[in-house]
Amino acid sequence: MYSTALVIHSFFRWLVLLSLLYAIFRAFRGIQAGARFSKNDNSIRHWTATISHIQLLLGFAVYLKSPVVNAFWDNPKAASGQMGLLFFSVIHFALMLLAIMVITIGSAKAKRAETDREKFRTMGVWFAAGLFIIFLAIPWPFSPLANRPLLRGF
Repeated sequence: MYSTALVIHSFFRWLVLLSLLYAIFRAFRGIQAGARFSKNDNSIRHWTATISHIQLLLGFAVYLKSPVVNAFWDNPKAASGQMGLLFFSVIHFALMLLAIMVITIGSAKAKRAETDREKFRTMGVWFAAGLFIIFLAIPWPFSPLANRPLLRGF
């Protein structure tokens, strides 16, 4: 179960990044062109948020079964000194949760915005903020907090 969730989670992480980048591109292109917020743009907004929510649920499954997280929560006081354990158990989890909340709020606000320009602007700004938070939470190969290769074998 854990390994299956990990594989699906790994696939969806890239899907989240790609969908966010595409939605942000569409939003800023729509603002620049003064375009109408089409049914297609609304679908992109909706599916980007939905993919993010699916990734959040997969992330919860991985988090709850993770040996790294379990090692941290077995003795949080002692484990707090180990940056890798602290990063994945608290920092990564909190930032990713915050990112999904920002994306969700942005999606809801864009859906309810009055004008096409407001819809594009709201979607672009909130999704870009969510993407920025995600970038902060990624364990980059060069990160001093915790690092992992971007593409891993299983």
